[in-house]
Amino acid sequence: MPRHTILLALTVLFATPRLLAQGEHADIHAFLDQWHCAATEARADAFFGSMSENSIYIGTDATERWTKTEFIKFARPYFDLGRAWEFIPYDRDVHVTADGSYVWFSELLTTWMGVCRGSGMLHKTKAGWKIEQYHLSVTVPNALIKDFIGLVQKSTLQRKQ
Repeated sequence: MPRHTILLALTVLFATPRLLAQGEHADIHAFLDQWHCAATEARADAFFGSMSENSIYIGTDATERWTKTEFIKFARPYFDLGRAWEFIPYDRDVHVTADGSYVWFSELLTTWMGVCRGSGMLHKTKAGWKIEQYHLSVTVPNALIKDFIGLVQKSTLQRKQ
């Protein structure tokens, strides 16, 4: 068998499950991509409408744990200015419960803060997918963690003074 035929067969063999998984979860990827796009385009109704009424948004600061109502109050002024934020996902891992009603995921994002990680849980409702929880975190390379800890401690001390 020619070498290129073997390589093609191996590529199809190993790539097919990944492509099927992506196709199987295409609606989830599209939902999350549209949610991020709504923030980029400052479409508040679409952005906040994608969140369940009981949703929680956890931001990068330790004080940022918001209910949907609290998050709207915090974020609405950014949307009203026509420029919320731009988070561009480039790597997402999706897991679905056996009955297909819940999803948990993590994603890497390009942001103004550098690389961030978002993770969350979705629930499939009669109206479609809804975000139950989203957690945004700033990634810190392990080689820089001691410097990072020092900066956080310094900031904490300054706030206490």
